[in-house]
Amino acid sequence: MRRNSLTLAFGALFLGTLIAQAFVGLADFNADQVAHHGDPITLWRYVRSSSFAVDVLENWQSEYLQFFLFILGTVWLIQRGSPESKEPGKGGRESEREQKIGEHAEPDSPKWARVGGLRTVIYSNSLLLLMGFIWLWAWAGQSIAGHVAYNDERFEHQQSAISYLAYLGTPDFWNRTVQNWQSEFLAVGSMAVLAVYLRQRGSPESKPVGAQHTDTGVEG
Repeated sequence: MRRNSLTLAFGALFLGTLIAQAFVGLADFNADQVAHHGDPITLWRYVRSSSFAVDVLENWQSEYLQFFLFILGTVWLIQRGSPESKEPGKGGRESEREQKIGEHAEPDSPKWARVGGLRTVIYSNSLLLLMGFIWLWAWAGQSIAGHVAYNDERFEHQQSAISYLAYLGTPDFWNRTVQNWQSEFLAVGSMAVLAVYLRQRGSPESKPVGAQHTDTGVEG
C-alpha cells in the first residue's frame, strides 16, 4: 500500500466524490422535479439516468483531453524554467538511444521497447493513444447521454425530440463541452508558468526550492 499510496489515495478520493456527486445530484434533480410538479426519483434510478451520466462524462472527457494535449504538447513545446518542460533545444521525439529503444534498450526494459517494429511504435505512443481513446470515448458518451437528457427536457416542455446529429449542433452540447475545456487549458497553462517562479518543497511537480527560475526540466 505504501508503494502505491498515490494511486490508492486518489482512487479513494475519486470514489468518494463520485458518490457525493450522486447524492447531491439526486437532491438537485428532485428539487427541480418538485418545482415542475414532477415526481422525485430514487438514487438507483438517478445514477442510471442520462442526467447523471452526462454530468459525469462531460468532466471526464475534458480531463483526458487535458492529459492528451499536455502529453502531445510537451514533446515539442517548451516553457523555459518549468519542471513540466524539456530544456530549450531538446524538443522533439528524441533519438532511439535517448529513449532506450531497440538495440539501445536495457536488459530490464519493457519487452515491446526492445523488439522493434510495429509493437515498439505502438508502445512508444501508448500513453498518448490511450489518453486519446479515453477522451473520445467519454466525449461520445457525453454526447449520447446529453442527447437523451436534452430530449427529456424538451418532452417536459411539450416539444418534439430532435435527432442525435441535430443535438451535436445545439448550444447545450457545446456549452457543456467548451466550459470544461477552457478550465482545463487554464489550469495546465497556469501550472506551467507558476512552477517557473513558485516552489513546493518535496514535490516532483516543483523544482528544488533553491533552483534558479531559469532551470528547466528539473524536479524537486
